[in-house]
Amino acid sequence: MSANRIWKELLTVERAVVEQVEIDQDTGVLVARVRPVVRERNRCGICRRPGRGYDQGRGRRRRRCLDAGTMKVFLEAELPRMRCRAHGVAAAAVPWARHGAGHTRVFDQQAAWMATECSKSAVAQLMRVSWRTVGAIVERFVADRDAGVDRLAGLRRIGIDEISYRKGQRYMTVVVDHHTRQVVWMADGHGRAVLEAFFDELGPQRSAKLTHISADGAQWIADTVAAHASQAVRAMDPFHVVAWGTEALDDERRAAWNRARRQAQDAATARALKDSRFALWKNPEDLTPRQQAKLGWIAATDPRLHRAYLLKEGLRTVFAIAREQDTRAAVDALDRWLSWAQRCRINTFVDLGRRIRRHREAIVNAIIERLSNGLIESTNTKTRLIIRRGFGFRTADAVIALVMLTLGGDRPTLPGRQPASA
Repeated sequence: MSANRIWKELLTVERAVVEQVEIDQDTGVLVARVRPVVRERNRCGICRRPGRGYDQGRGRRRRRCLDAGTMKVFLEAELPRMRCRAHGVAAAAVPWARHGAGHTRVFDQQAAWMATECSKSAVAQLMRVSWRTVGAIVERFVADRDAGVDRLAGLRRIGIDEISYRKGQRYMTVVVDHHTRQVVWMADGHGRAVLEAFFDELGPQRSAKLTHISADGAQWIADTVAAHASQAVRAMDPFHVVAWGTEALDDERRAAWNRARRQAQDAATARALKDSRFALWKNPEDLTPRQQAKLGWIAATDPRLHRAYLLKEGLRTVFAIAREQDTRAAVDALDRWLSWAQRCRINTFVDLGRRIRRHREAIVNAIIERLSNGLIESTNTKTRLIIRRGFGFRTADAVIALVMLTLGGDRPTLPGRQPASA
C-alpha cells in the first residue's frame, strides 16, 4: 500500500491526494497538505455543481481534522473561487469539509455523535474546541442531514404537547409524527400563536390531510386544531385524564387532613392522612403491605376519602379496559363513571366529571382509535434528560438543535463505524 493511501486512511480524507505531511514547529500540530482529485475541483461550495474557475481566493486554508493521538491535526489546501450559475462567485467545494466550516466532515460527525451522548462541556473538552463551536457543529450537522428533506411531508397522525425547559414558565411546543416516531417541529413558546406558526408552515393542503391529532386538554390546542384541521380526529391523551383524577384525589386528601386537623382536632389522624399520599397515588398492584394496610385504615377512618380513591381507580380502570378488552365496553365504563362522579357528593370529583364531559368526544376518540400521547411524553422525558445533561440552556434554540439532532432523524454515528443493528 502506498504512503499516500495510508495517510488518506489515517486522515479519513477521500477523493483527495495527500501531497505532504509535516509537523508545524511553531504550533506543534500535524499539518497534511492535500488537494482534491481532478473531478472534484471547481465545484460550487454551496450546491457542488461544476463551474469555471474564477481566481485563487485567499490562498491556503487549514481545517481541523480528528486528532492523531494527543496531537492536533489540520488539513491544509488551496481555496480557490469559482463561478457558479446559481450562486455566482463562491469558494470551491472540498470533499472533506462542508462549505464555510472550519472542521472536516468526520470531525463534525464525531462531535455530533458525542453531543447526543454527553454534555457539550465534555464534548468541547475532548475535541478541544469551544462550547459554542459544539453548538455550531450540531446545527451544521442537522442542516446537512436534513438538506432537501421536508419534515412536514406526509404527516397524517401527529401528537402536540408543550414542555418546560427553564424556570419562569418558559415553554417549548413539540410536534411528533406517530408514524415515524420522530420530532418533526419544535418552537420556543406555547399558546395559540405558536401552534398557528406550525399550521402556517404546514399549509392548508397538508393540514387537510391530517387524520388524527393527539394532545392534552389545553383549550388553545383544541381551538387551533379546529381552525386548521377540523377533519382530523382529536384524541385526548388518557395519561392526562388519569392525572386529573390523581390531582382531584390529592385535593380531597388535603381536605380530609384539614378536617381532621381543624374540625376534629385529631392530630394523630391528621398526621396519618397527611402521610397517605403514596398509598393513595400508587396503583393497587404496586402497593407495599404497609401501604395496603394504610388503605384499609383510610376505608375505616374516612369513608369519603376512600370513595375518592375508588373514583380515581375507577377512572384508571376505564383505560385499562380500553387496552385489554373491547373499546365499546370502555366507552360504556366511562359513561358509568361520569354518572357515578355526578352523584358522589365530593366536590373535586363532581368538577372533574364536568371537565371530562367537556372533553368526552376527544377522550372517546382516544379509546376507540387507541391513540395516546405516550410517544410525545417519551420525547419530553428525553428532552428533559438532554436539558439536565447540559446543566440547563440559556436559549430554546440550543435545546431545539440538540433535540432535533437526537430525536429528529437518523442519529450520527462515529466515523468508521456502522450504525447499530436493531
